[in-house]
Amino acid sequence: MDKITTITSRTVVLPVENVDTDQIIPARFLKATSKVGLGTKLFADWRFAADGTPKPDFVLNQPAAAGAAVLVAGDNFGCGSSREHAPWALYDYGFRAVVSTSIADIFRSNSLKNGLLPIVVDAAAHAQLLAAPGAEVAVSVADQTLTLPDGATVKFPIDPFARYCLLHGVDELEFLLSQGDAIAAFETRGTNRA
Repeated sequence: MDKITTITSRTVVLPVENVDTDQIIPARFLKATSKVGLGTKLFADWRFAADGTPKPDFVLNQPAAAGAAVLVAGDNFGCGSSREHAPWALYDYGFRAVVSTSIADIFRSNSLKNGLLPIVVDAAAHAQLLAAPGAEVAVSVADQTLTLPDGATVKFPIDPFARYCLLHGVDELEFLLSQGDAIAAFETRGTNRA
C-alpha cells in the first residue's frame, strides 16, 4: 500500500446522496480478482451508454475531472453491499480520498484497508465543497485536517490504527509481519510459563 501523508488536489463533485456500492462498481464486474483496471468500470452505468460510449454530461467524463484525487460525494456514500471492489475501483481510477457528510461503515473500513481515505465533514464544510467543483483542497493524514478552498481547516476522524497504516504505507498483514520479533518473544514467554 502506498503511504498517504498529504493529498493536495482539485475536487470532483458528485452531489448524489445514497450512492451505493453497486453504483460505484456494478455487480457484473465483481468477478475480477485484481484491483488493476477496475477504475475503468467505476460508475460504469452512469459514465457509459449501453454501446460503451462515454456520456459527456457525467462529471468523470468532463476534462476538468482528469487527474483529480479527491471526490466530494453526497450524504451516505458507499451504502449497500460490502463489496471491496468499490474502493478498489475508486483507488484504481486515481482517487485517494472521498469527502462526504456520512460514509457507510463497511465502505469506510474497506477503503482504509486499501489506501483510500474516507473523510467525514460537517454540513457547512460539505456545502462549501459542493459549491466549488474543481477547487483545490489539501488533506493532512497526520493532522487529520482538510483545508478548504477558502483556507479554513476542518478536522476529520480516523481510526488510530488505520491512520498509522496510511502514514506508513502498510496494510494490516504487512503490519503483523513487521511485528515478527515481538510475536516470537510473546510466544516464547507463553511457552516458558507452561
